[in-house]
Parts: sequence; structure tokens; C-alpha cells
Amino acid sequence: MKIQLFQFNIQPAETKANQKKIEALFSEQLDSDTEIAVIPEMWNNSYALDKLEQLADQDLQENFPFIQKLSQQYNVTIVAGSVSNSRNQQVYNTAFTVSNTGELLYQYDKIHLVPMLDEHLFLNGGQEVPYAFQLTPNVKASQIICYDLRFPEIARHPAVNGADILFYVAEWPKARLNHWRTLLQSRAIENDSFVVACNSCGFEKDGGTEYAGHSMVITPNGEILAEAGEQEETLTVDINLAEVTKQRENIPVFENRKPSLYKYDN
Repeated sequence: MKIQLFQFNIQPAETKANQKKIEALFSEQLDSDTEIAVIPEMWNNSYALDKLEQLADQDLQENFPFIQKLSQQYNVTIVAGSVSNSRNQQVYNTAFTVSNTGELLYQYDKIHLVPMLDEHLFLNGGQEVPYAFQLTPNVKASQIICYDLRFPEIARHPAVNGADILFYVAEWPKARLNHWRTLLQSRAIENDSFVVACNSCGFEKDGGTEYAGHSMVITPNGEILAEAGEQEETLTVDINLAEVTKQRENIPVFENRKPSLYKYDN
């Protein structure tokens, strides 16, 4: 399966400019035989949090048709990062995936909001965990957002239910790049799954955050198959899904789980 990750510098509060950037990337860099294209978190408005109440999409009415048109034009399934998205008068950070025929395959609201960025003051957390969905007729996947990476419980749910690939979309800061790499490898290893992680890059003057870049693809054995640098970059990778089956046979973590013994202190 051929996957391309589009790592770019998102402009805060500039939806149209960011849409034009994505259009240019697809026009200039998307290969004709790519099956899956991936873009980062919050690509419509980035972390212009104090403006999201006015700028957020309305139940994906703007950005789903935009991605849908691209998916059909280029015959590619798009793991469409996430966008600020208003629903029932509340703003969420909503991830979604669109098939090459324009079908909405998946939608998920980010559960965990970053206290260090005061996200909870401007966004509402999702109330449903990520789930496994049919990415292609033979491949299941799930899509998870940025800070959710720090909570392994929510990745386990789709993995146990057959997700071969865990897509992580993010605007992860450069200051914690070592956490990004280590946590992504951990999610791949503990779930015997491919991890495909698309981050943004560059300095955001509004929020004062420099994003790490370093989008990457990790095998079910935890090896980094490909990794971008800190600047804008398109990462192109071919993955062999048979590695998932092989890894799960060699290290059958799901068969060896003891859910009845696991306890959590609230």
C-alpha cells in the first residue's frame, strides 16, 4: 500500500490559504498510484483558538466537500487530518477520512484537550473513542489526534477490533519531539500495528509554538520505516500489510490479554 504524508506549515485562521496549500501539494506532489494521502491536525485554522467560535467549520459543511472533491479528482483515499468544527453550538477538533469515491469513512472528535495550550477553554472534548473502520476492502484502520497519543487505552480499542494501521494526525511541538517519536513507536509495538503519523511544521506566531515536523511511518515491530525532517516535506512510503499478520502471529498480544484482571482507579 502506497501512502503519502503531506507535512506543511499551517497558517492560523486562514482556511482558504490552507486549502490552496493542500490543493497545490496534491497537484504538484501526489503520485498517481498513491492509495492513501494524509494531512495534519487542525489544518483549517490551526491553533487560532480565540477565533474558532467564528471560524470553525459548521458540521464539516465546508471542509468535507473540499476533501471529497480532491479524493475523487485524484482517485485517492484521504486521511483528512482534523479541523476545528462546530456542532450543536460547540466547537470540536474533528478528524475524518474520505474514500477515493468521496464517501465519508470515519469521523472522530479529539477526546483529550491539551491543558498547556488552554484547549479546554475553547474546544469541547469528544465523548466516543476511536474505532476501527474499513479503510479499503482488505484493510482496517483508525485515526487519532495529537494529545490523544499520550493515552494508550484509546488506541487499544480499534487495534483489538482489527485496525491494521493507526493514523495519528498532529500539530506536535518541537519541544517534545522525543515524546512524539517514543510514544508513536510504543503504540506500534504494543498494538502490533503500523503507525502512520502526520505532523505540521514551522513556527506559529499567534500561539508562539514551533511544530516538530518529523512525520513518520513505523512498522508493527516498532522500526521507523521513514521519517521527515523539520521543514515542509512530502513523505512517500510503501507498506506491506502482511507484516501486521506476521507480527500478531509472532507476538500474540491480543490473544494473551487478561481484560478481566485489568483495573483502573478513577
